[in-house]
Amino acid sequence: MRHILLLIFLGASLTLKADHITGGEMYYTFTGMSGNLYNYSVTLKQFRSCGTANRQFANPTYIGVFNRATGARIQDLQVTFTNEEQISTTSNDPCITRPPFICYYVGTWVFNISLPASPDGYILTSQVTNRVDGINNLAFGYGRIGATYTCEIPATAFANNHSAKFVGDDLVTICAENSFTYSFAATDGDGDQLRYFFCEAYLTAGYSGGGGGGGGGGGGPVGGGNSQPPVPPPYYSVPYGDGYSGGSPLGNRVSINPNTGLITGIAPDVGIYVVTVCVQEIRNGVAIATQRKDLQINITGCTVASASLLPEYMLCGNSQQLSIANQSTSPLIVSWFWEFKNNAGAVVYNSTNNIADYTFPVAGTYTIKLATNRGFQCPDSTDAQVFVYPGFEPRFSTAGACINKPVLFTDQTTSRYGIPNFWDWDFGEPSAQTDFSNDRNPTYTYPSNGLKNIRLIVHNTVGCKDTIYNPMEILDKPPIGLSFRDTLICPPDLLQLQATGTGVFTWSPTTNMTGANTPIPRVNPTRDTKYYVDLDQDGCLNRDSVMVRAVDRVSLSLPADTVICQGDPILLRPQSNGLRYIWTPAQNLNDANIKNPLATTTNNTIYSVTATISGCTATDQMQVSTVPYPRAFAGADTIICFDTFAQLHALTDGTFYTWQTTDAGGVPLSLDPTVRPKLTAAYVFSAFDTRGCPKPTKDTVVVTVLPKINAFAGRDTAVVLGQPLQLNASGGVQYTWSPATGLSSTTIPNPLALFNRPVTGLRYKVLVQDIAGCADSAFMNVKVYNTMPQVFVPTAFTPNGDGVNDQLRPIAAGIRNIEYFMVYTRWGELVYRGSQSGKGWDGRINGRMQSSGVYVWQVKAVDYLGLDFFLTGTATLLR
Repeated sequence: MRHILLLIFLGASLTLKADHITGGEMYYTFTGMSGNLYNYSVTLKQFRSCGTANRQFANPTYIGVFNRATGARIQDLQVTFTNEEQISTTSNDPCITRPPFICYYVGTWVFNISLPASPDGYILTSQVTNRVDGINNLAFGYGRIGATYTCEIPATAFANNHSAKFVGDDLVTICAENSFTYSFAATDGDGDQLRYFFCEAYLTAGYSGGGGGGGGGGGGPVGGGNSQPPVPPPYYSVPYGDGYSGGSPLGNRVSINPNTGLITGIAPDVGIYVVTVCVQEIRNGVAIATQRKDLQINITGCTVASASLLPEYMLCGNSQQLSIANQSTSPLIVSWFWEFKNNAGAVVYNSTNNIADYTFPVAGTYTIKLATNRGFQCPDSTDAQVFVYPGFEPRFSTAGACINKPVLFTDQTTSRYGIPNFWDWDFGEPSAQTDFSNDRNPTYTYPSNGLKNIRLIVHNTVGCKDTIYNPMEILDKPPIGLSFRDTLICPPDLLQLQATGTGVFTWSPTTNMTGANTPIPRVNPTRDTKYYVDLDQDGCLNRDSVMVRAVDRVSLSLPADTVICQGDPILLRPQSNGLRYIWTPAQNLNDANIKNPLATTTNNTIYSVTATISGCTATDQMQVSTVPYPRAFAGADTIICFDTFAQLHALTDGTFYTWQTTDAGGVPLSLDPTVRPKLTAAYVFSAFDTRGCPKPTKDTVVVTVLPKINAFAGRDTAVVLGQPLQLNASGGVQYTWSPATGLSSTTIPNPLALFNRPVTGLRYKVLVQDIAGCADSAFMNVKVYNTMPQVFVPTAFTPNGDGVNDQLRPIAAGIRNIEYFMVYTRWGELVYRGSQSGKGWDGRINGRMQSSGVYVWQVKAVDYLGLDFFLTGTATLLR
């Protein structure tokens, strides 16, 4: 079974936030004549999401009738609503994962209209606000937009026309990033030739219901938003986002067959995409009308277990390597089989990998076969062709670029294999419906100026196909480039005028001019003269001008001599009408050939400048004297201890000086001030003098304040004879312990203490110093017991707040750490848990003081030899 992926459109998901129209179209049939009137039965269809049950289609709705050429309003109709139908389905295909529920309402208006013959034909228009929200292929942040649906009735010669009518099932499904096909084919009651193409979706610019340009909710309670007659044409495109356009609404991996209306390709990511398909009715080689169908396509996150490839793969450029994977990403696919055959039917490559990777050794047309899930659920297979003909390069040139003048397009495609044999041109004129050609070297006359995006699709005789786009600017007049527009001349010298452009140049007046029909004539006027240049590019005309002023001398004046600070730049500013300048000396100028150079000098310098207008010159000079900056030295950076003083030492040869600092305490006005910053601070020393340099010299000294030392010797403790005690001091980088009794070292932070006799109280002091020698001290007390390691717990305690025996607490001796000390009631309720020697239970449970009674305690600890210690007992709370 082969699974064909189709499109789901019209905002089908019930979870969509919608406002709320998801598509529309209009078509008609010719029903005969009434006198000199042509009668038509017209059908307008609109779609909206089933998630908009609180909305309604407009009843009645407005239909506008306009002249197709001029946009003039002919009449407005109020058309009564005919029918509403709800359609829904969910795919029951077991090979589709997460199939979406598709549901929408279809509203229909059917009405009759009679119109007289018209040499231009008519456009019938319906406008609504708003489309559904969150359309993915529109520019981000544009807001809500409306929609415009049209159909065209051709001119008198073809007025008895039946419009093309799109056919096909609208209840279809598409899965993101999967290949799909969907037919937008139409039928035509007159048997006209039909040509299909993607085209711009129209918004409702100028429609006060709120549709154009991201307008608001609009449209009143009817929900369709047709609260007033539609605006006349021309109609404008919705704002497409990056990577999308009216000609590529689903990205560059999706295309439409111009002869069948079949859309094929790889779907973009999950989201809503506005797509408009135009079908052109062509009778006897003349395009008589264009009909449109506008849809918001909803692409879902489903997957289809299928063998899915593009129909063709082109290796017509420089590479002959193909790396290809199944377009379906369904988790139901568990096996792959690839087979590549050459045009003689011989197998050149096969693989069971999920990705096939092969470099074709010779040119030719190859067939790819992919079979998936052989022997499993949802087996499938598909074929594709690979055209391996490197050296195919489409390109073209243009001649002419003027509005209302023919532009010649010349195909310059090169092909190493085969020869080009098919051309499909789109000249990129949005206001026209006939800007297409299948000639190799066509001409086209643009009715409007602006940037046009030219598209050329080229095929060759061996099957290669490619598409190129080139932008082109259509002008209302050919551009003229002038090297200058206003200049001076000193007669009787010659001056060369300079213009650029494409076409025939004509200059005037021609008095005292040579080369009047070239872009670079020479002139020698004796008085002020304005010269005009006319450019003719294939009958497209433009004019510009150059003013030439005649002078008998060069005016030049430099400023008076000046003084600057040594090494500073100075901009030299002569007053002059000269056209060219030469400065000396040039070595310390940024450019010696401009009017206002920047000079940087450390010495007294005389600058000379010569200004020139053709053969006339003038020279002037000025002296720039330099004065050195005053010397300023704020002293070396220093480091001080916390909350101490620092002595600064500044030097200068200036006349006076100032200090500035970030420290709130400020700084005294002295060359050697004493400061006491609380935190690290910068002190800026500025020196001034009166020798001619008005700028100060500045220097900065930083006083780094070290943080306050937090010396720590350790907690008071108790040990037993023969047991080592590990001391641990912190807070600095240097340590000195005293007394040395029992210590393994007095100059390290963590000496080992060992005692050979009992001591009732030994007080150790540690002096802690930082990197700058700043010092602080801390103390700890050690008791040495002549006993085994022990945890002492009192048998009674009196929590009365007198500071004596107020807690039931453990006192550790010879214990490295207490893992837990726990107190229970007689009924086994835990009332306290701690792990610190000397700290325990205060006799309260949940904040309430307990009465007298007996309590059970347990303690677990580890001694300094790493051995476990466990003890339990009872204690009495006394009141």
